[in-house]
Amino acid sequence: MKKAMLLLTSFLMICSMAGCSTPKKDEPTAATGMKAGTYTATSQGMNDVVEVTVEVSEDAIVSVKVTKDSETPGIGGVLKNAAGKELDEGGKAPTVLIPEEIVANQSLDVDTVAGATITSAAVINAVKDCLTQAGADPANWMKEVASEAQQDQSADVVVVGGGGAGLAAAISASQKGANVVIVEKNGEVGGDTLVCGAIYNTPDEPLQNKVTMTDAVKTTVEKALAEDPINDAHAALQKEVQAQWDEYKASGRTDLFDTKEWYALQTWINGDKVGDLDLVKVLCYDSYEGLEWIESLGMEFSDIIGQGAGSLWQRTHTSTMQMGTGFISTYVENILKDEKITVLTSSTAEKLVQDDAGKVTGVVCKDKAGNEFTVSANMGVVLATGGFAANSKMVQEYNTSGKWNDLSKVMTTNRFSSSQGDGISMALEAGASLTDMEQIQLLYLGNVKDGQLTKYPPRDVNGTDQIIFINKEGKRFVREDGRRDEICLAVMAQTDSMFYMLESGDGAGYVDITDPNWRSADGFTFDYLKENGYILVADTLDDLASQMGIDAATLKETVDSFNAAADGGTDEFGRTLYSTKLENGPWVATARQACVHHTMGGVTIDTETRVLNEAGQPISGLYAAGEITGGIHGANRLGGNAVVDTVVFGKLAGETVVADAK
Repeated sequence: MKKAMLLLTSFLMICSMAGCSTPKKDEPTAATGMKAGTYTATSQGMNDVVEVTVEVSEDAIVSVKVTKDSETPGIGGVLKNAAGKELDEGGKAPTVLIPEEIVANQSLDVDTVAGATITSAAVINAVKDCLTQAGADPANWMKEVASEAQQDQSADVVVVGGGGAGLAAAISASQKGANVVIVEKNGEVGGDTLVCGAIYNTPDEPLQNKVTMTDAVKTTVEKALAEDPINDAHAALQKEVQAQWDEYKASGRTDLFDTKEWYALQTWINGDKVGDLDLVKVLCYDSYEGLEWIESLGMEFSDIIGQGAGSLWQRTHTSTMQMGTGFISTYVENILKDEKITVLTSSTAEKLVQDDAGKVTGVVCKDKAGNEFTVSANMGVVLATGGFAANSKMVQEYNTSGKWNDLSKVMTTNRFSSSQGDGISMALEAGASLTDMEQIQLLYLGNVKDGQLTKYPPRDVNGTDQIIFINKEGKRFVREDGRRDEICLAVMAQTDSMFYMLESGDGAGYVDITDPNWRSADGFTFDYLKENGYILVADTLDDLASQMGIDAATLKETVDSFNAAADGGTDEFGRTLYSTKLENGPWVATARQACVHHTMGGVTIDTETRVLNEAGQPISGLYAAGEITGGIHGANRLGGNAVVDTVVFGKLAGETVVADAK
């Protein structure tokens, strides 16, 4: 098995709030200062308390085990595959690594896992509590732990960033015969893909054949084809779709119309025609091939097609696993058995190396202790470091489109350790040009406590046809099947800039979330979500309205009005997608807010992922894929297109860097 370098950062975040439960112990002996036995303590983690059990002898820490946690898989908790197998290639979770390090070094002074400092601190604090219970002074268990400096190395391809696009690029390049080193600043691979909604758009005729196309949905196609084209490329694409649409209508079909050309036209139009249409075509035309490719690696999707939040069409495929863990576990399992790929975690890329001719030949990095080392690239470097949605200063700097007001106090759905725009800064220093940096997207699915895309029932992210949005006055205020930016602007205009996603017990997507075996996308039980205020549940609308603090008559009138539109009436907000009338309990309301979610701007690339300079020429040896790039999504990214972006362009980047070197 290949060598995977698992290095960690050394920033300790103190996050106490410990509690404990343990059987009564005898007093420690004066000779040892510690009473042998097994002790249990808890400490607050990122999502909930982390429970740790520690066994000690009179003079040693025998074992440390995390016995209970609700930390996010692949970040604070253990990443698993669909079969439940734990995966530790590409980094170990702090719930596993911190206990191992404490026992191996007989010290609490171990480094936290980069990107999961809160979970790391929770484990350390719980162990401190256990040692205190045993009669020890935790201060005496702070022996300095030395770390070995990372050494220079080389590979055919260096991938900077171990998120979805970076892992796709690494595997793709390896499939073409290249040796690859992945440089990841966090303690585990996964990036923001781990916390995504796990939805993937692509036309899929076998699944879409099961969907009936209504007259209301048909108007979306007719409207797009009736637009005056703004250039020849627009006109040519319209002509292709028009011919396909005419053929569809003549056939008498009633199933859902879709083609790769319609997908591209819809994506480009709803990006306000700002994106590079040639890049949009790559995204959409190669989406089904990308789906087949990742499925060939072991990825599994639900066999029910839907319309994801803001995706605008029923072409959304949903992972069978929670959040983005299905994508990342699939990649990690393939890396695990690939001798040509090496992973360097907790290694931060600082600067691109260029030769006298300007060709990018490697990356200067720093290890956890700040030691500098270089990873040289024989073929080229792929930047896949994500966007800058978690960098509030950068967001404010580029928030110049006029669409959004001050975003300085708006939360983000992104991981703070991932989406900082560092790769964009590196590319700029190497002479790259930027595209669409002012195009920033908000998403209305952030929870109202910390803004994260977590703690919601399943239909909230991929069940647009079966839910409605209610403000604090009990009224609808926007079309639920509309664009993300339009919905977010409407949300921000509501009382307290929040709303409730409302669903009933009706529809094919109904899941009994009160089932003891049910878990939210991030692993929480119904009881946890209800007790902590993330969801409100009631058998009747009267009861739900009472919990929401709104007038029951108003809420009922709102639901009745929606149901009338679903029966064939005209929706006052222009909604076209219906599949379910809301009539029966249980009723579920989930509080949400608009948060900074995606940055559509970034490094300029050509249709083969080569990074371009200000003159529009490729920078030799430099490639980019994923959210770090600009020009693909325009002024509004369709929901479900981000993961397509990582798969399609990540795979393409790996292929291109190898092809260009031959």
